[in-house]
Amino acid sequence: MFQSESGGRAHRTIVACLPMDRQGMSVVGSSVRGMRFVSTRIITADVLQLVTFYELVTGSTAVWGNELFAEIPTAVGTLAIGSDKTVPLFGAGSAEPAANRTAIIEFIVDDVDAEYERLRGQVPEVVTEPTTMPWGNRALLFRDPDGNLVNLFTPVTEAARAKFAV
Repeated sequence: MFQSESGGRAHRTIVACLPMDRQGMSVVGSSVRGMRFVSTRIITADVLQLVTFYELVTGSTAVWGNELFAEIPTAVGTLAIGSDKTVPLFGAGSAEPAANRTAIIEFIVDDVDAEYERLRGQVPEVVTEPTTMPWGNRALLFRDPDGNLVNLFTPVTEAARAKFAV
């Protein structure tokens, strides 16, 4: 269970994509063969910098385990941020900070254009300004301080809104 003190900051509505079964029903809270997806962990050389960045992006307050690990809770999962000092616990060389160019961290938002205005000038690199994609989402892509790709998107077509139940 996550507990978060807002410290007087306003929170925006940002949720992750809802996983669906083959019939289009949400499987949030259910398990498939005893398994539930709960988090994605980013390994970084600067935990405080990355946590501060994702607190800005999500409007959520991190829950710190210790100086090497923190979690940013969302409605359906957690973005975990761990220090590169923890890598030997998993196996030497098993993860490298700022070395991944294959994953995209995605958040569904109420208004991607408003998020763009709010974050412009505060993200290290905007990759794609808000653009409507062929699959019906309006998307903003930018990099976090470690170079990971982040996508904030708003479903804008009827089919996309139905897919995400918004």
